[in-house]
Amino acid sequence: MTIYSHLFFFFFLLFLVQFLPAPSIASWSWPPSPGYYPSSKFRSMRFSQGFRNLWGPQHQRLDQHGLTIWLDSSTGSGFKSIRPYRSGYFGASIKLQPGYTAGVITAFYLSNNEVHPGYHDEVDIEFLGTTFGKPYVLQTNVYIRGSGDGNIIGREMKFHLWFDPTRAFHHYAVFWSPKEIIFLVDDMPIRRYTRKDAATFPLRPMWVYGSIWDASSWATEDGRYKADYKYQPFVAQFTNFKASGCSAYASPWCRPFSVSPYRSGGLTKRQFWSMRWVQKRFMVYNYCEDPIRDHSLTPECWK
Repeated sequence: MTIYSHLFFFFFLLFLVQFLPAPSIASWSWPPSPGYYPSSKFRSMRFSQGFRNLWGPQHQRLDQHGLTIWLDSSTGSGFKSIRPYRSGYFGASIKLQPGYTAGVITAFYLSNNEVHPGYHDEVDIEFLGTTFGKPYVLQTNVYIRGSGDGNIIGREMKFHLWFDPTRAFHHYAVFWSPKEIIFLVDDMPIRRYTRKDAATFPLRPMWVYGSIWDASSWATEDGRYKADYKYQPFVAQFTNFKASGCSAYASPWCRPFSVSPYRSGGLTKRQFWSMRWVQKRFMVYNYCEDPIRDHSLTPECWK
């Protein structure tokens, strides 16, 4: 290179440094750190310490590392916590199956459906199966006092993930208190649902569940793609179970821990901006922004 080439290169770099905007943390950090890691504050338990089989026992395998459940053309499988809770932190590390999984739901959720059939509450983390070459969709949802029964009123927020959930275990959790519900992925808050009034917030005790089942009628692109059992079995692996909080039988004075440094709940600024980073880049559906929905049925969207 000649001296003129060196000078041109130098002044070009100087222009880039001085006149082009610097990238924000959110644009170059992958992902940004939430700054606080609530999963480290709660003790892990073995499956047998806190859970039991609910259905499909022949499609469950328990070993020292955790629980494997699967779905084939005969049945799926599910499990349930031994005790009900009225608040707490509930999480598990989960690894999903690669390839064609359309129509298949892998779920980790809270519910009281068995106690209040037809009028139940539910808080969901659901992985919606997919077709070759397309990412899983993680669906979060909240049902209150029968809004998941009959004429369903869902409160869905759906996300793609910033990693491949089939290559390794990742930790998924729900924090539920009398004031808020926070969904977390690897300690990153992805959604915060706050209590605005009792009519739009679940307050009755719930159990923790996990399952794998065929939801071909709606799971993948609104039912366009169905479960194809030539790819069976469809397998999900669970480990690192956490269920810590106030059981339904605890003292009225029992209060759940927070998922932030603030004992009163909420998120730090750093956690909030991490959540916004996820929602800006990976959220693919928000029920509050759906123009087809009747938002008189979901007043929390505009209150």
